[in-house]
Amino acid sequence: MFIPTTKQECEKLNWHQLDIILISGDTYIDTPYSGIAIIGKILINEGYKVGIISQPNIDNGDDITRLGEPKLFWGIGAGLVDSMVANYTATKKFRNRDDFTPGGVNNRRPDRAVLVYTNLVRRYFKQTVPIVIGGIEASLRRIAHYDFWSNKVRKSILFDSKADVLVYGMAEKSIIELATAIKNGKSIKEIQGICYISKEPIDGYIELPSFDKCRQNKLQFINMFHIFYHNNEPMTSTGLYQLHDTRYLVQNPPADYMKEHEIDRVYDLQYERDVHPYYKIQGEVRALQTIQFSVTTHHGCYGECNFCAISVHQGRSIRSRSQSSITKEIEQFKTHKDFKGIINDIGGATANMYGFECDRKLKKGVCEDISCTSTTVCPVLRPDHSRQLELLGKIRKMPHIKKTFVNSGIRYDLINEDKKHGQQYLKTLVDHHISGQMKVAPEHTQDKVLRLMGKPDKQTLLNFKANFDNLNKKSGKKQFLTYYLIAAHPGSEIKDMESLKEFSNKELKLNPEQVQVFIPTPSTYSTLMYWTQMDPWSRKPVFVEKDPLRKQRQKDIVTSKNFGR
Repeated sequence: MFIPTTKQECEKLNWHQLDIILISGDTYIDTPYSGIAIIGKILINEGYKVGIISQPNIDNGDDITRLGEPKLFWGIGAGLVDSMVANYTATKKFRNRDDFTPGGVNNRRPDRAVLVYTNLVRRYFKQTVPIVIGGIEASLRRIAHYDFWSNKVRKSILFDSKADVLVYGMAEKSIIELATAIKNGKSIKEIQGICYISKEPIDGYIELPSFDKCRQNKLQFINMFHIFYHNNEPMTSTGLYQLHDTRYLVQNPPADYMKEHEIDRVYDLQYERDVHPYYKIQGEVRALQTIQFSVTTHHGCYGECNFCAISVHQGRSIRSRSQSSITKEIEQFKTHKDFKGIINDIGGATANMYGFECDRKLKKGVCEDISCTSTTVCPVLRPDHSRQLELLGKIRKMPHIKKTFVNSGIRYDLINEDKKHGQQYLKTLVDHHISGQMKVAPEHTQDKVLRLMGKPDKQTLLNFKANFDNLNKKSGKKQFLTYYLIAAHPGSEIKDMESLKEFSNKELKLNPEQVQVFIPTPSTYSTLMYWTQMDPWSRKPVFVEKDPLRKQRQKDIVTSKNFGR
Protein backbone atom coordinates (compact mmCIF):
# COMPACT_ATOMS: atom_id res chain seq x y z
CA MET A 1 0.00 0.00 0.00
CA PHE A 2 0.94 3.66 -0.30
CA ILE A 3 1.61 5.43 2.97
CA PRO A 4 -1.34 7.82 3.42
CA THR A 5 -0.87 11.45 2.54
CA THR A 6 -4.49 12.64 2.91
CA LYS A 7 -7.15 12.46 5.63
CA GLN A 8 -9.36 10.38 3.35
CA GLU A 9 -6.70 7.68 3.08
CA CYS A 10 -6.29 7.64 6.86
CA GLU A 11 -10.04 7.23 7.31
CA LYS A 12 -10.06 4.24 4.95
CA LEU A 13 -7.48 2.61 7.23
CA ASN A 14 -9.55 3.58 10.28
CA TRP A 15 -6.63 5.72 11.50
CA HIS A 16 -8.13 8.63 13.46
CA GLN A 17 -4.80 10.14 14.51
CA LEU A 18 -1.36 9.37 13.14
CA ASP A 19 1.52 8.46 15.40
CA ILE A 20 4.16 9.95 13.12
CA ILE A 21 4.06 12.38 10.20
CA LEU A 22 7.02 12.46 7.82
CA ILE A 23 7.78 15.57 5.73
CA SER A 24 10.04 15.50 2.67
CA GLY A 25 11.48 17.90 0.11
CA ASP A 26 10.98 15.23 -2.57
CA THR A 27 7.65 14.12 -3.91
CA TYR A 28 6.56 10.80 -2.44
CA ILE A 29 7.68 7.90 -4.62
CA ASP A 30 6.93 4.56 -2.96
CA THR A 31 10.13 2.72 -3.78
CA PRO A 32 13.05 1.35 -1.72
CA TYR A 33 15.25 4.00 -3.35
CA SER A 34 13.38 6.66 -1.38
CA GLY A 35 14.54 7.20 2.18
CA ILE A 36 11.20 8.61 3.33
CA ALA A 37 9.38 5.57 1.93
CA ILE A 38 11.77 3.16 3.65
CA ILE A 39 11.48 4.89 7.03
CA GLY A 40 7.70 5.07 6.70
CA LYS A 41 7.36 1.39 5.79
CA ILE A 42 9.67 0.30 8.62
CA LEU A 43 7.64 2.25 11.16
CA ILE A 44 4.32 0.92 9.81
CA ASN A 45 5.74 -2.61 9.97
CA GLU A 46 6.42 -1.98 13.66
CA GLY A 47 2.77 -1.09 14.24
CA TYR A 48 2.91 2.72 14.02
CA LYS A 49 0.40 4.81 12.07
CA VAL A 50 2.43 6.92 9.64
CA GLY A 51 1.58 9.61 7.10
CA ILE A 52 3.67 11.55 4.59
CA ILE A 53 3.47 15.18 3.48
CA SER A 54 5.71 15.87 0.49
CA GLN A 55 6.88 19.31 -0.58
CA PRO A 56 4.38 21.22 1.57
CA ASN A 57 3.40 24.72 0.51
CA ILE A 58 5.35 27.03 2.83
CA ASP A 59 3.17 30.09 2.18
CA ASN A 60 0.13 28.79 4.08
CA GLY A 61 -0.93 25.97 6.37
CA ASP A 62 -3.07 23.97 3.95
CA ASP A 63 -0.52 21.19 3.37
CA ILE A 64 1.22 21.04 6.72
CA THR A 65 -2.10 20.80 8.62
CA ARG A 66 -3.97 18.39 6.36
CA LEU A 67 -3.08 15.27 8.39
CA GLY A 68 -3.50 16.94 11.77
CA GLU A 69 -0.92 16.63 14.54
CA PRO A 70 0.86 13.31 15.24
CA LYS A 71 0.84 11.62 18.65
CA LEU A 72 4.57 10.87 18.83
CA PHE A 73 6.73 13.04 16.57
CA TRP A 74 7.25 14.84 13.28
CA GLY A 75 10.01 13.48 11.02
CA ILE A 76 11.54 16.06 8.68
CA GLY A 77 14.00 15.61 5.80
CA ALA A 78 15.03 17.66 2.77
CA GLY A 79 14.91 14.69 0.38
CA LEU A 80 17.51 12.50 -1.28
CA VAL A 81 19.74 15.52 -1.99
CA ASP A 82 20.78 18.48 0.17
CA SER A 83 18.33 21.23 -0.76
CA MET A 84 21.08 23.74 -1.56
CA VAL A 85 22.71 21.25 -3.96
CA ALA A 86 19.29 20.51 -5.46
CA ASN A 87 18.59 24.22 -5.98
CA TYR A 88 21.96 25.65 -7.09
CA THR A 89 24.86 24.83 -9.40
CA ALA A 90 28.54 25.04 -8.44
CA THR A 91 28.56 28.62 -9.70
CA LYS A 92 25.48 29.39 -7.56
CA LYS A 93 23.04 29.64 -10.44
CA PHE A 94 19.51 28.47 -9.65
CA ARG A 95 18.57 25.09 -11.11
CA ASN A 96 15.30 25.34 -13.02
CA ARG A 97 14.74 21.59 -13.17
CA ASP A 98 13.98 19.21 -10.31
CA ASP A 99 13.52 15.54 -11.16
CA PHE A 100 11.83 14.86 -7.82
CA THR A 101 9.07 17.45 -8.33
CA PRO A 102 5.88 16.80 -10.37
CA GLY A 103 6.20 18.55 -13.72
CA GLY A 104 9.98 18.82 -13.34
CA VAL A 105 9.94 22.54 -12.49
CA ASN A 106 12.05 23.45 -9.47
CA ASN A 107 9.44 25.49 -7.63
CA ARG A 108 8.53 23.45 -4.56
CA ARG A 109 11.75 22.78 -2.65
CA PRO A 110 12.81 25.68 -0.40
CA ASP A 111 16.43 26.53 0.30
CA ARG A 112 17.57 24.93 3.58
CA ALA A 113 14.46 22.79 3.53
CA VAL A 114 15.00 21.20 6.95
CA LEU A 115 15.03 24.61 8.63
CA VAL A 116 12.03 25.86 6.66
CA TYR A 117 9.89 22.78 7.29
CA THR A 118 10.72 22.75 11.01
CA ASN A 119 9.67 26.39 11.29
CA LEU A 120 6.54 25.64 9.26
CA VAL A 121 5.47 22.97 11.75
CA ARG A 122 6.08 25.26 14.71
CA ARG A 123 4.14 28.09 13.05
CA TYR A 124 0.96 26.03 12.83
CA PHE A 125 1.38 23.67 15.79
CA LYS A 126 2.40 25.50 18.95
CA GLN A 127 3.96 23.41 21.73
CA THR A 128 3.83 20.36 19.49
CA VAL A 129 5.29 16.88 19.90
CA PRO A 130 9.05 16.44 19.26
CA ILE A 131 10.44 17.36 15.85
CA VAL A 132 13.00 14.86 14.56
CA ILE A 133 15.21 15.81 11.62
CA GLY A 134 17.15 13.36 9.44
CA GLY A 135 18.17 12.46 5.92
CA ILE A 136 21.23 13.62 4.00
CA GLU A 137 20.85 17.36 4.69
CA ALA A 138 20.58 16.95 8.45
CA SER A 139 23.04 14.08 8.68
CA LEU A 140 25.90 15.93 6.98
CA ARG A 141 25.22 19.20 8.82
CA ARG A 142 25.04 17.70 12.29
CA ILE A 143 28.19 19.39 13.62
CA ALA A 144 29.69 22.82 12.99
CA HIS A 145 30.22 22.80 9.23
CA TYR A 146 31.36 24.96 6.34
CA ASP A 147 28.47 26.13 4.17
CA PHE A 148 29.50 27.03 0.62
CA TRP A 149 26.38 29.08 -0.14
CA SER A 150 26.86 31.50 2.75
CA ASN A 151 30.65 31.05 2.72
CA LYS A 152 30.90 30.64 6.46
CA VAL A 153 31.01 28.05 9.21
CA ARG A 154 27.50 27.40 10.46
CA LYS A 155 26.25 25.83 13.67
CA SER A 156 24.92 22.32 13.82
CA ILE A 157 21.61 22.21 11.96
CA LEU A 158 20.06 20.96 15.19
CA PHE A 159 20.63 24.42 16.70
CA ASP A 160 19.69 26.37 13.57
CA SER A 161 16.46 24.42 13.05
CA LYS A 162 15.50 24.33 16.73
CA ALA A 163 14.47 20.71 16.25
CA ASP A 164 14.47 18.32 19.22
CA VAL A 165 16.43 15.34 17.85
CA LEU A 166 18.62 14.62 14.83
CA VAL A 167 18.86 11.07 13.47
CA TYR A 168 22.00 10.62 11.39
CA GLY A 169 23.14 8.01 8.90
CA MET A 170 20.69 5.60 7.31
CA ALA A 171 18.62 5.49 10.53
CA GLU A 172 16.66 2.24 10.03
CA LYS A 173 17.48 0.99 13.52
CA SER A 174 17.67 4.35 15.29
CA ILE A 175 14.22 5.48 14.18
CA ILE A 176 12.54 2.40 15.65
CA GLU A 177 14.34 2.81 18.98
CA LEU A 178 13.42 6.49 19.01
CA ALA A 179 9.74 5.85 18.28
CA THR A 180 9.61 3.17 20.98
CA ALA A 181 11.24 5.45 23.56
CA ILE A 182 8.92 8.38 22.81
CA LYS A 183 5.86 6.11 22.86
CA ASN A 184 6.82 4.68 26.24
CA GLY A 185 7.90 8.00 27.73
CA LYS A 186 11.51 6.81 28.12
CA SER A 187 14.72 8.82 27.78
CA ILE A 188 16.19 8.95 24.30
CA LYS A 189 19.68 9.88 25.44
CA GLU A 190 21.17 6.38 25.17
CA ILE A 191 19.96 5.71 21.62
CA GLN A 192 22.78 5.19 19.14
CA GLY A 193 22.76 7.14 15.89
CA ILE A 194 21.14 10.32 17.21
CA CYS A 195 22.20 13.83 18.19
CA TYR A 196 20.57 16.02 20.81
CA ILE A 197 21.26 19.23 22.74
CA SER A 198 22.50 19.14 26.31
CA LYS A 199 23.28 21.72 28.97
CA GLU A 200 26.22 19.59 30.14
CA PRO A 201 29.02 17.64 28.42
CA ILE A 202 28.79 13.83 28.51
CA ASP A 203 31.29 11.82 30.54
CA GLY A 204 33.40 9.49 28.41
CA TYR A 205 32.61 11.29 25.14
CA ILE A 206 35.22 13.14 23.10
CA GLU A 207 35.07 16.94 23.05
CA LEU A 208 35.26 18.57 19.66
CA PRO A 209 36.66 22.11 19.31
CA SER A 210 33.76 24.46 19.93
CA PHE A 211 31.71 26.15 17.24
CA ASP A 212 33.35 29.49 18.05
CA LYS A 213 36.86 28.01 17.79
CA CYS A 214 36.02 26.34 14.47
CA ARG A 215 34.51 29.54 13.13
CA GLN A 216 37.52 31.64 14.10
CA ASN A 217 40.43 29.24 13.50
CA LYS A 218 40.84 27.03 10.44
CA LEU A 219 43.38 24.76 12.14
CA GLN A 220 40.84 24.08 14.87
CA PHE A 221 38.26 23.34 12.17
CA ILE A 222 40.65 20.79 10.64
CA ASN A 223 41.25 19.18 14.05
CA MET A 224 37.51 18.97 14.62
CA PHE A 225 36.83 17.34 11.27
CA HIS A 226 39.47 14.63 11.73
CA ILE A 227 37.92 13.62 15.07
CA PHE A 228 34.42 13.72 13.60
CA TYR A 229 35.36 11.69 10.52
CA HIS A 230 37.02 8.93 12.55
CA ASN A 231 34.01 8.50 14.82
CA ASN A 232 31.43 7.41 12.27
CA GLU A 233 31.83 3.62 12.40
CA PRO A 234 29.95 1.55 15.02
CA MET A 235 32.84 -0.75 16.05
CA THR A 236 35.44 1.98 16.53
CA SER A 237 33.57 5.15 17.48
CA THR A 238 33.08 7.14 20.65
CA GLY A 239 30.35 9.68 21.32
CA LEU A 240 31.16 13.34 20.66
CA TYR A 241 30.09 16.69 22.07
CA GLN A 242 30.65 20.23 20.84
CA LEU A 243 29.96 23.52 22.59
CA HIS A 244 27.64 25.91 20.76
CA ASP A 245 27.38 29.15 22.77
CA THR A 246 26.28 27.89 26.22
CA ARG A 247 24.93 24.46 25.25
CA TYR A 248 26.37 21.29 23.79
CA LEU A 249 25.61 19.32 20.67
CA VAL A 250 25.83 15.65 21.69
CA GLN A 251 26.40 12.97 19.05
CA ASN A 252 25.88 9.45 20.37
CA PRO A 253 27.98 6.68 18.78
CA PRO A 254 26.64 5.41 15.43
CA ALA A 255 23.91 2.79 15.35
CA ASP A 256 25.08 -0.76 14.77
CA TYR A 257 24.97 -1.75 11.13
CA MET A 258 22.15 -3.98 10.04
CA LYS A 259 23.02 -7.61 9.48
CA GLU A 260 22.11 -9.35 6.25
CA HIS A 261 18.72 -10.62 7.46
CA GLU A 262 17.85 -7.17 8.80
CA ILE A 263 18.63 -5.48 5.47
CA ASP A 264 16.65 -8.17 3.68
CA ARG A 265 13.66 -7.46 5.91
CA VAL A 266 13.68 -3.78 4.86
CA TYR A 267 13.62 -4.64 1.16
CA ASP A 268 11.11 -7.45 1.62
CA LEU A 269 8.50 -4.87 2.65
CA GLN A 270 5.98 -4.17 -0.09
CA TYR A 271 6.54 -1.05 -2.22
CA GLU A 272 4.19 0.24 -4.93
CA ARG A 273 7.10 1.43 -7.12
CA ASP A 274 5.18 4.46 -8.28
CA VAL A 275 4.46 8.07 -7.41
CA HIS A 276 1.65 8.43 -4.88
CA PRO A 277 -1.61 9.21 -6.76
CA TYR A 278 -2.03 12.51 -4.85
CA TYR A 279 1.17 13.78 -6.48
CA LYS A 280 1.08 11.79 -9.72
CA ILE A 281 -1.85 13.79 -11.10
CA GLN A 282 0.21 16.96 -10.61
CA GLY A 283 2.70 16.03 -13.35
CA GLU A 284 5.42 13.63 -14.39
CA VAL A 285 8.16 12.92 -11.83
CA ARG A 286 11.24 12.28 -13.95
CA ALA A 287 13.18 10.48 -11.21
CA LEU A 288 10.68 7.63 -11.41
CA GLN A 289 12.13 6.56 -14.76
CA THR A 290 15.49 5.90 -13.13
CA ILE A 291 14.54 4.40 -9.78
CA GLN A 292 11.25 2.58 -10.44
CA PHE A 293 12.89 -0.70 -11.39
CA SER A 294 16.36 -0.31 -9.92
CA VAL A 295 17.65 -2.63 -7.21
CA THR A 296 19.87 -1.83 -4.23
CA THR A 297 22.26 -4.69 -3.44
CA HIS A 298 24.18 -3.24 -0.49
CA HIS A 299 24.78 -0.29 1.81
CA GLY A 300 28.00 1.62 2.45
CA CYS A 301 31.10 2.53 0.46
CA TYR A 302 34.77 2.25 1.37
CA GLY A 303 35.88 4.25 -1.66
CA GLU A 304 36.45 7.32 0.52
CA CYS A 305 36.67 9.75 -2.39
CA ASN A 306 37.43 12.98 -0.56
CA PHE A 307 34.73 14.97 -2.40
CA CYS A 308 31.98 12.47 -1.56
CA ALA A 309 29.93 12.31 1.65
CA ILE A 310 28.66 8.75 1.24
CA SER A 311 31.28 7.37 3.63
CA VAL A 312 30.09 9.75 6.37
CA HIS A 313 26.37 9.12 5.72
CA GLN A 314 26.21 5.41 4.82
CA GLY A 315 29.44 4.25 6.44
CA ARG A 316 32.72 2.74 5.26
CA SER A 317 31.76 -0.91 5.73
CA ILE A 318 29.79 -2.86 3.12
CA ARG A 319 26.60 -4.56 4.24
CA SER A 320 25.18 -6.77 1.50
CA ARG A 321 21.72 -8.21 0.96
CA SER A 322 21.28 -11.91 0.38
CA GLN A 323 20.90 -13.10 -3.19
CA SER A 324 17.52 -14.62 -2.32
CA SER A 325 16.20 -11.26 -1.13
CA ILE A 326 17.41 -9.53 -4.30
CA THR A 327 15.95 -12.14 -6.65
CA LYS A 328 12.70 -12.13 -4.67
CA GLU A 329 12.41 -8.37 -5.23
CA ILE A 330 13.08 -8.82 -8.95
CA GLU A 331 10.58 -11.67 -9.15
CA GLN A 332 7.87 -9.29 -7.96
CA PHE A 333 8.57 -6.91 -10.86
CA LYS A 334 6.64 -9.14 -13.26
CA THR A 335 3.36 -8.32 -11.50
CA HIS A 336 3.83 -4.56 -11.92
CA LYS A 337 1.80 -2.96 -14.68
CA ASP A 338 4.69 -0.75 -15.83
CA PHE A 339 7.46 -3.37 -15.95
CA LYS A 340 8.81 -4.09 -19.44
CA GLY A 341 11.60 -6.50 -18.51
CA ILE A 342 14.35 -3.90 -18.01
CA ILE A 343 16.20 -3.38 -14.73
CA ASN A 344 17.68 0.11 -14.90
CA ASP A 345 20.39 -0.50 -12.32
CA ILE A 346 21.56 -3.10 -9.88
CA GLY A 347 24.12 -1.92 -7.35
CA GLY A 348 24.75 0.63 -4.63
CA ALA A 349 26.95 3.64 -4.07
CA THR A 350 29.58 1.56 -5.88
CA ALA A 351 28.18 -1.44 -7.74
CA ASN A 352 31.18 -3.75 -7.52
CA MET A 353 31.57 -3.65 -3.75
CA TYR A 354 28.71 -6.12 -3.34
CA GLY A 355 29.42 -9.30 -1.49
CA PHE A 356 32.91 -8.82 -0.06
CA GLU A 357 34.62 -6.96 2.76
CA CYS A 358 38.00 -6.80 4.46
CA ASP A 359 38.36 -9.62 7.02
CA ARG A 360 40.28 -7.36 9.38
CA LYS A 361 37.60 -4.67 9.19
CA LEU A 362 34.86 -7.18 9.94
CA LYS A 363 36.66 -8.21 13.13
CA LYS A 364 38.17 -4.95 14.37
CA GLY A 365 36.44 -2.15 12.47
CA VAL A 366 37.83 0.36 9.99
CA CYS A 367 41.47 1.41 10.06
CA GLU A 368 41.99 4.98 11.19
CA ASP A 369 45.11 5.66 9.14
CA ILE A 370 44.70 3.39 6.08
CA SER A 371 41.99 3.64 3.41
CA CYS A 372 40.62 0.54 1.69
CA THR A 373 40.90 2.31 -1.65
CA SER A 374 42.52 5.60 -2.44
CA THR A 375 45.50 6.05 -4.72
CA THR A 376 46.01 2.29 -4.28
CA VAL A 377 43.91 -0.66 -3.07
CA CYS A 378 44.87 -1.94 0.38
CA PRO A 379 46.42 -5.43 -0.04
CA VAL A 380 44.43 -6.72 2.93
CA LEU A 381 41.11 -5.97 1.20
CA ARG A 382 41.38 -8.70 -1.49
CA PRO A 383 38.56 -7.70 -3.90
CA ASP A 384 36.35 -10.62 -4.91
CA HIS A 385 33.62 -10.24 -7.55
CA SER A 386 32.47 -13.87 -7.39
CA ARG A 387 29.24 -13.21 -5.46
CA GLN A 388 28.21 -10.45 -7.83
CA LEU A 389 28.99 -12.66 -10.80
CA GLU A 390 26.80 -15.37 -9.31
CA LEU A 391 24.00 -12.87 -8.63
CA LEU A 392 24.07 -11.40 -12.14
CA GLY A 393 24.01 -14.94 -13.57
CA LYS A 394 20.88 -15.79 -11.59
CA ILE A 395 19.14 -12.61 -12.73
CA ARG A 396 19.93 -13.26 -16.39
CA LYS A 397 18.21 -16.66 -16.10
CA MET A 398 14.95 -15.16 -14.81
CA PRO A 399 12.48 -15.52 -17.72
CA HIS A 400 10.77 -12.14 -17.25
CA ILE A 401 14.06 -10.20 -17.38
CA LYS A 402 15.19 -8.95 -20.80
CA LYS A 403 18.12 -6.80 -19.71
CA THR A 404 19.81 -5.80 -16.45
CA PHE A 405 22.02 -2.72 -16.47
CA VAL A 406 24.77 -1.98 -14.00
CA ASN A 407 24.65 1.81 -13.95
CA SER A 408 25.92 2.44 -10.42
CA GLY A 409 29.49 3.60 -10.06
CA ILE A 410 32.21 1.06 -10.85
CA ARG A 411 35.62 1.08 -9.15
CA TYR A 412 37.91 -0.01 -11.95
CA ASP A 413 40.84 -0.32 -9.53
CA LEU A 414 38.94 -3.08 -7.70
CA ILE A 415 38.43 -4.93 -10.99
CA ASN A 416 42.15 -4.63 -11.77
CA GLU A 417 43.11 -5.92 -8.31
CA ASP A 418 40.80 -8.95 -8.33
CA LYS A 419 43.16 -11.46 -9.93
CA LYS A 420 40.71 -14.37 -9.65
CA HIS A 421 37.42 -12.91 -10.86
CA GLY A 422 38.06 -9.35 -12.04
CA GLN A 423 38.55 -10.26 -15.69
CA GLN A 424 35.46 -12.46 -15.74
CA TYR A 425 33.43 -9.74 -14.03
CA LEU A 426 34.43 -7.12 -16.58
CA LYS A 427 33.75 -9.52 -19.45
CA THR A 428 30.29 -10.19 -17.98
CA LEU A 429 29.56 -6.47 -17.85
CA VAL A 430 30.77 -6.02 -21.43
CA ASP A 431 28.76 -8.98 -22.72
CA HIS A 432 25.52 -8.50 -20.79
CA HIS A 433 25.13 -5.46 -18.56
CA ILE A 434 26.01 -2.29 -20.44
CA SER A 435 24.61 -0.85 -23.62
CA GLY A 436 26.91 1.20 -25.78
CA GLN A 437 28.85 2.81 -22.98
CA MET A 438 30.15 2.16 -19.50
CA LYS A 439 30.52 4.98 -16.99
CA VAL A 440 33.66 5.30 -14.88
CA ALA A 441 34.81 8.17 -12.68
CA PRO A 442 38.55 8.89 -12.79
CA GLU A 443 37.68 12.55 -11.96
CA HIS A 444 41.15 13.83 -12.98
CA THR A 445 44.50 12.69 -14.36
CA GLN A 446 47.09 14.85 -12.59
CA ASP A 447 48.79 13.11 -9.67
CA LYS A 448 48.69 16.05 -7.24
CA VAL A 449 44.95 16.50 -7.78
CA LEU A 450 44.22 12.77 -7.69
CA ARG A 451 46.01 12.51 -4.36
CA LEU A 452 43.85 15.27 -2.90
CA MET A 453 40.77 13.58 -4.33
CA GLY A 454 41.74 10.16 -2.97
CA LYS A 455 41.55 8.59 -6.45
CA PRO A 456 43.81 6.04 -8.20
CA ASP A 457 46.48 7.23 -10.64
CA LYS A 458 46.02 7.53 -14.39
CA GLN A 459 48.00 4.38 -15.14
CA THR A 460 45.35 2.38 -13.29
CA LEU A 461 42.78 3.93 -15.60
CA LEU A 462 44.83 3.19 -18.73
CA ASN A 463 45.29 -0.44 -17.69
CA PHE A 464 41.55 -0.78 -17.23
CA LYS A 465 40.79 0.94 -20.54
CA ALA A 466 43.13 -1.37 -22.42
CA ASN A 467 41.41 -4.39 -20.88
CA PHE A 468 37.94 -2.99 -21.61
CA ASP A 469 38.81 -2.19 -25.24
CA ASN A 470 40.33 -5.65 -25.74
CA LEU A 471 37.25 -7.42 -24.41
CA ASN A 472 34.98 -5.38 -26.66
CA LYS A 473 37.15 -6.14 -29.66
CA LYS A 474 37.01 -9.86 -28.93
CA SER A 475 33.24 -9.77 -28.50
CA GLY A 476 32.74 -7.76 -31.68
CA LYS A 477 30.99 -4.97 -29.83
CA LYS A 478 31.42 -1.23 -30.29
CA GLN A 479 31.13 -0.06 -26.72
CA PHE A 480 32.91 2.84 -25.10
CA LEU A 481 33.92 4.23 -21.75
CA THR A 482 32.52 7.57 -20.62
CA TYR A 483 34.38 9.46 -17.95
CA TYR A 484 33.12 11.61 -15.11
CA LEU A 485 35.57 14.45 -14.44
CA ILE A 486 35.73 17.29 -11.93
CA ALA A 487 36.95 20.83 -12.58
CA ALA A 488 38.12 23.29 -9.92
CA HIS A 489 38.67 20.71 -7.20
CA PRO A 490 41.11 21.96 -4.53
CA GLY A 491 44.62 21.71 -5.96
CA SER A 492 43.44 22.02 -9.56
CA GLU A 493 44.79 24.95 -11.58
CA ILE A 494 44.29 25.99 -15.20
CA LYS A 495 47.46 24.15 -16.22
CA ASP A 496 46.14 20.95 -14.64
CA MET A 497 42.95 21.15 -16.68
CA GLU A 498 45.00 21.72 -19.82
CA SER A 499 46.99 18.59 -19.01
CA LEU A 500 43.74 16.70 -18.37
CA LYS A 501 42.41 17.85 -21.72
CA GLU A 502 45.57 16.76 -23.52
CA PHE A 503 45.52 13.37 -21.80
CA SER A 504 41.86 12.87 -22.72
CA ASN A 505 42.47 13.67 -26.38
CA LYS A 506 45.66 11.63 -26.78
CA GLU A 507 45.23 8.70 -24.40
CA LEU A 508 41.47 8.33 -24.03
CA LYS A 509 40.77 9.36 -27.64
CA LEU A 510 37.80 11.56 -26.79
CA ASN A 511 36.57 15.02 -26.04
CA PRO A 512 35.13 14.91 -22.49
CA GLU A 513 31.54 15.96 -21.94
CA GLN A 514 30.74 14.69 -18.43
CA VAL A 515 32.57 17.42 -16.50
CA GLN A 516 31.20 19.08 -13.40
CA VAL A 517 32.55 21.95 -11.37
CA PHE A 518 33.38 20.90 -7.82
CA ILE A 519 30.65 21.75 -5.28
CA PRO A 520 31.81 22.00 -1.66
CA THR A 521 29.20 20.03 0.29
CA PRO A 522 29.19 19.62 4.07
CA SER A 523 31.21 16.87 5.77
CA THR A 524 33.77 16.01 3.10
CA TYR A 525 37.54 16.35 3.16
CA SER A 526 37.50 18.21 -0.16
CA THR A 527 35.19 20.83 1.35
CA LEU A 528 37.57 21.07 4.29
CA MET A 529 40.39 21.82 1.80
CA TYR A 530 38.22 24.36 -0.01
CA TRP A 531 37.45 26.32 3.16
CA THR A 532 40.85 26.15 4.83
CA GLN A 533 42.99 26.20 1.64
CA MET A 534 45.18 23.61 3.34
CA ASP A 535 46.01 19.94 2.94
CA PRO A 536 44.24 18.64 6.08
CA TRP A 537 46.93 16.03 6.73
CA SER A 538 50.11 18.06 6.20
CA ARG A 539 48.57 21.50 6.90
CA LYS A 540 50.49 22.81 3.91
CA PRO A 541 48.81 25.38 1.61
CA VAL A 542 46.67 24.09 -1.26
CA PHE A 543 45.61 26.19 -4.24
CA VAL A 544 41.83 26.64 -4.32
CA GLU A 545 40.02 28.33 -7.17
CA LYS A 546 37.19 30.41 -5.71
CA ASP A 547 36.39 32.74 -8.58
CA PRO A 548 33.20 31.49 -10.34
CA LEU A 549 34.35 32.59 -13.80
CA ARG A 550 37.70 30.85 -13.45
CA LYS A 551 35.95 27.72 -12.16
CA GLN A 552 33.85 27.71 -15.29
CA ARG A 553 37.00 28.32 -17.33
CA GLN A 554 38.51 25.13 -15.90
CA LYS A 555 35.49 23.19 -17.09
CA ASP A 556 35.42 24.87 -20.49
CA ILE A 557 39.05 23.95 -21.14
CA VAL A 558 38.20 20.25 -20.86
CA THR A 559 34.94 20.32 -22.80
CA SER A 560 36.14 22.63 -25.60
CA LYS A 561 36.35 21.04 -29.04
CA ASN A 562 38.88 23.56 -30.27
CA PHE A 563 41.59 23.00 -27.68
CA GLY A 564 45.12 23.28 -29.13
CA ARG A 565 43.96 24.30 -32.59
